Amino acid sequence: MDKKIKKKTHVLQQRIQSLRQQLAGSRKQMDDSEELASLEKQLAAAEAELAKLREM
Repeated sequence: MDKKIKKKTHVLQQRIQSLRQQLAGSRKQMDDSEELASLEKQLAAAEAELAKLREM
C-alpha cells in the first residue's frame, strides 16, 4: 500500500467510527427517521469504499 491509500484508509476508519457513534445516538433519540436512514447510507458507503481500498 502506498502512503495515499494508507492515509485514505485511516481517514475512512475514523469517519466510520464517527458515523457509528452518530448512528447509535440517533437510534436512542429516534427524532428523525430520515437522519437515521441517511447515516446508515453514509456508513454503508464508507465501509464499501474502505473494503475496495483494502482489496488493492
